[in-house]
Formats: sequence, structure tokens, C-alpha cells
Amino acid sequence: MKKIPFLTTVFIVLWATAAAQQLYMPRNIRKAVKNGTRTTTGMPGAGYWQNRGVYVIDAAVNVAEKSVSGKEKITYYNNSPDTLKSVIIRFVNNIHKPEAPRAGQVPRDFLTTGLNIRQFIVNGTSYSVNSDGWGTANRVALNTPLLPRSQTEFEIEWSYPLSKLSGREGQIDPNTFFCAYFYPRISVYDDYNGWDVLPHTDGGEFYNDFNDYTVSVKVPTNYIVWATGTLENAKEVLQPAAFKRFRESLTSNRVVHIATTKDMEQGAVTNSSEWNEWKFSARNVSDFTFATSNHFVWDGGSVALADNKEVKRVSVQAAYKDTAADFKNYVEWTKSCIQWYADNLPGIAYPYPTMTAVQGFADMEYPMMVNDASVSDQMDSRLTVDHEVAHTYFPFYMGINETRYAFMDEGWATALEYLIGIAENGKSTADSAFKNFRIKNWIRNPATEMDQPLITMSSQLSGAGYGRNSYGKAALSYLALRDLLGQSLFKKALHGYMNTWNGKHPTPWDYFYCINAVSKKELTWFWENWFFSNNYIDLKVKEASSGNNNTTVTLENVGGFAVPFDVIVQPEEGKEKIYHYTPEIWQRKEKTVTFTVPSSGRIKSVRIDGGIFMDATPEDNIYSL
Repeated sequence: MKKIPFLTTVFIVLWATAAAQQLYMPRNIRKAVKNGTRTTTGMPGAGYWQNRGVYVIDAAVNVAEKSVSGKEKITYYNNSPDTLKSVIIRFVNNIHKPEAPRAGQVPRDFLTTGLNIRQFIVNGTSYSVNSDGWGTANRVALNTPLLPRSQTEFEIEWSYPLSKLSGREGQIDPNTFFCAYFYPRISVYDDYNGWDVLPHTDGGEFYNDFNDYTVSVKVPTNYIVWATGTLENAKEVLQPAAFKRFRESLTSNRVVHIATTKDMEQGAVTNSSEWNEWKFSARNVSDFTFATSNHFVWDGGSVALADNKEVKRVSVQAAYKDTAADFKNYVEWTKSCIQWYADNLPGIAYPYPTMTAVQGFADMEYPMMVNDASVSDQMDSRLTVDHEVAHTYFPFYMGINETRYAFMDEGWATALEYLIGIAENGKSTADSAFKNFRIKNWIRNPATEMDQPLITMSSQLSGAGYGRNSYGKAALSYLALRDLLGQSLFKKALHGYMNTWNGKHPTPWDYFYCINAVSKKELTWFWENWFFSNNYIDLKVKEASSGNNNTTVTLENVGGFAVPFDVIVQPEEGKEKIYHYTPEIWQRKEKTVTFTVPSSGRIKSVRIDGGIFMDATPEDNIYSL
């Protein structure tokens, strides 16, 4: 099809040299810019800082009581210019306490007594801490404030019960446990909000510092542990034959069955000691998670990636019940997914040494791990893999504040899920799946909550409004930007954003300004249209007329979004002609535009088609002459 630019070169030059438009910026972000930690150029400010921790954790799973206990030492680095008189301790799993705020009703099996702090020490001084009344974010006043650019040591001993109902964490079955958010952590203290004190709800997601982790997990014999990071003592915890298969999987291009059902039943996998201590390490990651089971099978393989002119191997593993047909493909699917993302979009090599998928119930991502449900629809199951692995980049590589800005990670994962779906299933199938699952429920529903601005803080949304903003609508904003900039410039701009902000904490404004800077385009009009409006998608062919060699079309943007579309001119005789218009056509913020496309002969009809940009009223997308 032909791509028809709407603006002339002269107009583009004149517009680009005009005074830059001002994008709405909340007061806390404006203050960060004024303080020199953020900028309006898309770069971190000269005074940018962020805090971090080094966590050494010794955890144990009591399989009889269904509980986790542990001791941890946190070396916390206050890199801020501020004196901190208190610290916020975050424990997400207190969401299970009966009094915790939640997004909706939960069954009895979801509820537990929550965290029990047994000991709390700061720089050698013991604190009296009663955690009975704690929620998910808890303030502890410090006897001695944390001075600017100093480090402090925290020692915490704790335990908590695993909820019987497993979702993002808990008991997958009586002998399989997914232990996410299992340790008390120091909440984020950042340059634009200070301490992150927002309570966690079961509908929201997360915001963490980049930390280093050295973790040991003690479990009974025959229990395997899978976790974030690198298994450091495989030879100690595995029997020789199992260790040989595990080691082979780290460099194998094929799937290696490290532990089969027969192996597990015969106790032929782990060391025969009463307890085994599995040791892992992970550096510069935003969280640490582990799972354990005494009957899940264990597959492994690896994928080779070119990274900075060197080849690195990523270990890909899967843990599941042998009856889960889709999980038998998980290692190959995950390898393919990692390779595609490295070679295409985002076009950055998978940044970690491992990726492990565990069969659970959540369809949820964690650094280097996913917890996915097993389903009979193989295409749907594979798209789930694609989506969750995409989260490697957003939020983990990029340090996004998912709690407040879920569209900055879920939207990207959804867009990448769609694009890789084209490669896996063909464009027609991918378009249909995307529209039916991600878009239809929004665009066909005129309720107020469906059209809230994307920039609305995710912590202020719930239900359908949260889902629409975080996933489908956000994905369309990124895909519309790709259509506007063209694939090459879009990829360059995306790389500029990712390379600038990986390992940091970008806000939406950092994203907006960074894309502006790298693309060398003033896109304020686009950001205002997609992120700061109550728009939806609804185009109408208001009028069309045919001349000798052209057809003139008047199009009304009823819904307001700057969306791309195709114009299909159908002559009474001969083949239809298709012309593509990018979102640039809406740059001047006009509600109605008139344009002319080449045509010949008598024209039967003119229609428009937005593809995945589904129209609210498709019946007025065609005009018969």
C-alpha cells in the first residue's frame, strides 16, 4: 500500500522551529526538574540519585506448617541528599491479613496472619518492633537518622504463613510453593515522592530498588528450588546424574529433562541429606523470588545471544506437573521468545543469565521467573509466555514504578506480545487475537471509566478502568507512535530511552522527553492526545467525492485519538487501492480533515480501516458514492 504524508515538508520545517509546547507536568515532577534530578531533555539530571541495598538472606520452608522463615542482613545505601529519620519496611504478603485493603472480596483460603517480625536490628541496636498491626508498608522510626550518602545495616528475622490459595504466591499444591515477596524489604525512597508509602493492593503491582541478592533456601530432601538468578551450588544439592544433566542444559540447544516424574518418585534428583540448602545470587535486580516442589518435573535448555559482540548463553528452565501439555513446550517457546526480542523489538539482548517458568496460577512476572497457568489452548499459552518474558525489559530492566504507572510496563509487554504474535501466528490471527482480547471490551463499552486519561495514576484505578489503561489502550499508544515515526526511527528512539534509563527509575515524563530528544521531533501534541485526554477511537467518513484522477475524502475524528488508518478506494471496475495515513494527519488537532487520494474511473465506495485500532462505530467507516 502507499503511505501518504499529510503535512508538506514546508509545514513540518515551520512547525518544528516553532516554540516548544508545554506538556503538563505535576508539581512533584516539576520540583525534581528544579532540583536537578530530572530534566525536560529526557536525560537524568546532573544531580540524579537512587538508593539501593545489598541483601543477604537465609530462608527456610517448613513444608509441614506451610510457612517460610528467615534471617536477612540489608546493607542500605542512602545515596540521597536527605537525612532519613525513619524507614519504610514493605512486606507485600501482608495483603493476606484480614484487615488489609484489597481490590475486591477474597475467599477464606486467601487469608493468613501475615508477617511476624522476630528481631529487628539497625547498626547493632535492637529495636522493639510489634508487627501485629503492620500492613504492606510500615514506618519504623530510627534512633539514629540515616545521613545523606551513608550506608546502614539492618538485620531482620521473620516468618510468615503461605496462603492456601495460590495466585501470585502461596501454595500451588500441598507440596509446591511459589514464594514471591517472601522477605521484608526497604521500600523505595526516590527523588520525586520521597518514601513510597502506598499500601499494596492485590490488584496493583510493584516498585522496588535495584539491589544485589545472595540467598540461600533450605528445604527438605527431594525438594527442588528454582529462583531468580544463578544457582551457585548445584553440585552440592543435586545427585551426580542430575547435576550432569543440569550442567548440560546450561549450554544445550535442545531440551534436557533434568528431572522426570520417575526421577522425582525414586528420589534420584536431590542430595539425600535431610535438608538441602540451595544458594543463589543475583545482581542489580529489583526483586528476588523462589519456588519449590517435591514432584514437579524440571526441563532445561539454553539460547545463545549476541551481546556486545560476544555470545552469551541464557539458561531457560521450566518446572511443572508432567500432565501439563503446554509446559512441555515452555523451554523451546521461551528460548524462541528471548531470541526474537533480542533480534527485533526491543532489539536488546536479554540482560540476565536465567529465565525460569513455573506452572502456577498467576500469569505473573518476576525478575528471571514467571508463574503461569497451564491452559489447553497452545497459542494462548505461548502468548502468555511472550507477554511475561517481555516484562524482563519493562519493568525490570527499566525500573518502572508499576504501582503508579502500570501503562509504562503492561502497555509495552502487550505491544510486544502483539508484534511477536505476528511472527508466530501470522498478522491476521495476531490482529484478531489482539482485538478480541485486548481492545474489544474497551471500545465497545461507552462507560466513563473506559475513557480515563492514560496518565491517570494506576493506584487510583480499579477494575475495567485499570485494565484498559494498563494494557490495551497503552499498547495502542506505543503502536501508534511506531506508525508515526516509522519502524527505524521508532526503534532508535526506543533504544535511546532504554539505554538512558535502564537500571534507573523513569517516570512518564522522562519517557516523553527522551523520545522527543532521540527522534528530534516535538511530540507534545501526540503525548497530549494519547496520555492526557479522554479520547477513544471513532473515525467517520463524513463525505467523499470523485474527480477525474482523484477522490476527495472528508474524515471526522469523533473519538479524538490520533490513530493511523487505511483508506480503501473501491472502483466500480478493477481492484481496490489502499492508502495508509499515519497519526501525523491529526497533528494540527483538527477534528475534521479533508485530503485527496489518486483514483481513476467511477468510484463505488470509500472506506477506512484502522486494523487493530478498532472503531467504536464501524458502520460509518464506509461512504458509498
